[in-house]
Amino acid sequence: MKAILNQLVNQETLSREQAREVLTNIGQNKYQPVEIAAFITTFLMRNIAVDELLGFRDALIELAVEVDLDRDSIDLCGTGGDGKDTFNISTLSAFVVAGAGYKVVKHGNYAASSVSGSSDVLQHLGYEFTSDQSVLQQQLDKAGICFLHAPLFHPALKEVAPVRRALQIKTFFNMLGPLVNPARPNYQLVGVYDLHIMRLYQYFLQETDKSYTIVHSLDGYDEVTLTADSRVISNEFDGIMSPGEIGLPKLDNPALLTGGSSVDDAAKIFVNVLENEATPEQTNAVLANSALAIRCFKPHASMADCLAEARESLESGRALETLKAVLQ
Repeated sequence: MKAILNQLVNQETLSREQAREVLTNIGQNKYQPVEIAAFITTFLMRNIAVDELLGFRDALIELAVEVDLDRDSIDLCGTGGDGKDTFNISTLSAFVVAGAGYKVVKHGNYAASSVSGSSDVLQHLGYEFTSDQSVLQQQLDKAGICFLHAPLFHPALKEVAPVRRALQIKTFFNMLGPLVNPARPNYQLVGVYDLHIMRLYQYFLQETDKSYTIVHSLDGYDEVTLTADSRVISNEFDGIMSPGEIGLPKLDNPALLTGGSSVDDAAKIFVNVLENEATPEQTNAVLANSALAIRCFKPHASMADCLAEARESLESGRALETLKAVLQ
């Protein structure tokens, strides 16, 4: 590790193979926590390079616990790390999309720098994490959704979790989560916290066979929040999308999207949204991301049609039923 740290301190980037080797060693518990912390910290001082991101991803995929689920499914996942402390918008959108009749294989983790990540809120609501493929497939068949808790599938993420929690800041691991879903679904909606990461994701995803959409709210959110225009990149589109073009009103008070000060607060918002008892601002943020996810399955459909599907899933109670089914 010393040689790698010296290379990074000297402002030299890692090759794809070097990046793969370091993260493999982290996953195999070959470094001390202080070495891992030093390694992570160096990437806070500059942007990560494409080869570094690809090498880190290679390592996580190679080390991952394999799971064979229906690939005709979607993952909805943000990088996190935007520092905005929103409620669990992408996780809620996953249930709305499942309620609309699409298969969802959601990949997620505990919060690293916010109050409540997807794993935090689902665990609080009673979801039991598992890597048992038969259980996950049963959930997917019954509820249309299952959840892959990242530490169960990625040893490297599990080994580095205490360091990430201690640092309490966004790291390059935030960038990796959406790229390493072990089920490798064919569809993906991913939110990113800045335009540099968006370009890296575009570089990676356009080389795959996925139908994807990458979103970034221009006021800094790693999801569509309707608080500003969003940059949207997909297989079919690359440009700016306003709240009006999505079919929803602009939100002028971002504070209305905060997730509270505890996991319990976040869980209450989560249930309120699915029970149609949330504020219009909370509901609209979920509907916007759900509509964009549905559009990954049907890229030539209008936003109005995709939004209508999302709204029907939520207002009919089908989204709530997917949560109840997966908790049974």
